[in-house]
Amino acid sequence: MGKYFGTDGFRGEANVTLNVTQAFKVGRFLGDYYGKDHKARIVIGKDTRRSSYMFEDALSAGLTASGADTYLLHVTTTPSVSYVVRSENFDCGIMISASHNPFYDNGIKIINGEGHKLEADVERKIEEYLDSAEDTLPFALRENIGMTVDYSMGRHRYIAFLISLAKRSFKNMRVGLDCSNGSASQVAKSVFDALGAKTFVIHNEPNGININKNCGSTHMEDLQKYVIENGLDVGFAYDGDADRCLAVDEKGNIIDGDKILFLCGTYLKNRGELENNTVVTTIMSNMGLYKAFDEKGISYEKTAVGDKYVYENMMKNGHILGGEQSGHIIFSKYAATGDGILTSLMIMEVMLEKKEPVSHLLKEIIIYPQLLQNVRVKDKKAAREDAAVIAAAKRVEEELGDSGRLLLRESGTEPVIRVMVEAENDELCKKYVNIVVDALKEQGHEKQ
Repeated sequence: MGKYFGTDGFRGEANVTLNVTQAFKVGRFLGDYYGKDHKARIVIGKDTRRSSYMFEDALSAGLTASGADTYLLHVTTTPSVSYVVRSENFDCGIMISASHNPFYDNGIKIINGEGHKLEADVERKIEEYLDSAEDTLPFALRENIGMTVDYSMGRHRYIAFLISLAKRSFKNMRVGLDCSNGSASQVAKSVFDALGAKTFVIHNEPNGININKNCGSTHMEDLQKYVIENGLDVGFAYDGDADRCLAVDEKGNIIDGDKILFLCGTYLKNRGELENNTVVTTIMSNMGLYKAFDEKGISYEKTAVGDKYVYENMMKNGHILGGEQSGHIIFSKYAATGDGILTSLMIMEVMLEKKEPVSHLLKEIIIYPQLLQNVRVKDKKAAREDAAVIAAAKRVEEELGDSGRLLLRESGTEPVIRVMVEAENDELCKKYVNIVVDALKEQGHEKQ
C-alpha cells in the first residue's frame, strides 16, 4: 500500500484526508498520463454520497485541463464503470466512492483500460505528483482543452448487458433488494423488473447522507426481516457502490461471500464449467468453506484480502470464480471486478436451474463461528508490530491449535486493525478476540 492509495483506491474523509485539490491533481495526472500520444478518453462514475458531486467536478476539471475528454456516467456502480471502460475502449475509468464506508468518507478508485484496478506503479507516480511542490504538467490550450460529455447511455448499456446474461425468466420469483441508498438504486430494480421478477425494494431513496446507514451488505437486519414478512424467495443486499452482494435465504438466514462461492462453485463444477476445478478465496474465508470444498473435490487458492488480489490470481492462473467473504465475488467470464448485481443474477440462475430454495442448496456447508472486531488505531504499523500485541496473538494461536485460527491484519482502506477469530463456539471466539483487542488497548494504540 502507498501513502494515499490502499487496496481499494485513495480513500478518506471528504475534505479532511481526501480533498478537492487532490482530486483535481489526480485528474491532471491521468489526463496527461493517458494523453501522451492521443487525446485521452476517460469515464467517471459516482455513488450517491453528497461529496461525490464535488469530487466529480474536481476530477473533471483536472482531466479537461490536461486535455482529456471526460465522459460522465453520473450515479452508477463500480462494475458498470469497469464494463464501460473495457467494452468501449476508454483509456481508464474513475469511480468516486468509499464503498461500504459512512457517507462522510469518499474515495477515488481508478480502473485501467482492461477494466480492473490500476497498476501499483502508476499509483506511485500519482502519489509523487500529489506530493510535488510544483505543478510541472502542461495545461492544454485552445482546441486541445478537453470537453465533458454526458454519458448516461453507458450505464444503460451496462444494464442491458446484465439482462442479457440471464438464462431463464424470473417470472413468479419474489425477490427483495436492499440498495443501501447507494449506486444500486439506479440499476438493480431495472434489471430484475426486466427479467420478470416480482421485485420488492428497500433503502433505495438516497439523499446524500443515508448511504450505507443501517442498510445494505454491512447491515442485513432490515432485509432479513423484510424477506420473512413478505414471504420472499430470496433477498440481495448491495454496498454503496454495488460491487458487493450478500444474500438472505427464504428463512431470513444470511448468505455471505463464502456461501456464495460454495453455491456457485459446486454449480459450475457439476456443469463441467469450473475452470481448473479451482475457486480463489482470501485468507478471511471460513474453515467451513474449505472443508465443504474438500468434500466436493474442489480445489482452492488463498490470497491476501482484497478483490484486487483475487482477480490477479484468477488472471494469472486462468480461474473463473473467486471472491471474498464480504461479498466481492468475481465471475471473470463476464467481469473484471466484483459485481454485486451480477452475483445476484448468478445466484438466481442456480436457484432456477436446481428448482430448490437457497437454504436447501446450502445445507452441505457448515460455517464455523467467527468473530471480527475492528480497532481504530493511531498507527497501524506500530500497533501490528508491538511486542505485547504479537505475544497476545501467539498465545491465542497456541491455545486454538488446529481447532480454530486467529487473523490479525491491517485494513487497506481505514486506520483499523482487524482481529478475527474462528473457533468451535461463539464463547471461544469472544474470549480470544478480547485477548488481542485488550492488548492493543493496553498498549495505547486505540484511537479515541
